[in-house]
Amino acid sequence: MNDEHYMREAIAQAQAASARGEVPVGAVIVNSEGDIIAQTGNAPIGIVDPTAHAEILAIRDAAYSTDNYRLNTCTLYVTLEPCTMCAGAISNARLSRVVYGAADIKGGAVENGVKFFEQATCHHRPDVTGGVLAEECAALLKNFFKARRRK
Repeated sequence: MNDEHYMREAIAQAQAASARGEVPVGAVIVNSEGDIIAQTGNAPIGIVDPTAHAEILAIRDAAYSTDNYRLNTCTLYVTLEPCTMCAGAISNARLSRVVYGAADIKGGAVENGVKFFEQATCHHRPDVTGGVLAEECAALLKNFFKARRRK
């Protein structure tokens, strides 16, 4: 399996989040054997939790499923560049790699904004690959907000 395969799984989670009225961001965590150990979409509205970003929920699920808060052999696939909160969680979980789809110029914190993993105070820096199926991931967000503005 390759990055595009897993990103398509994350896109499916984003689409499910959108169907629930959540901002369409999806995340998948894959272990070193290539097995998906967590998959989810944004849920701050549904579970009334401002920290319920897809990345945070996936990290929690992966930690529970592995019975380990350190996910140092795992890769996170997420449809949107992680924000500062999520970048901090990624670092604390010691994820080995992060693959994201669309860049987030306003809220992103990996290659935009604060560039969290480049800070001297960052304890763990995963390998980062951005732009995987970026157009498809960005289209989900654009279409979601376009439809919301019409209402």
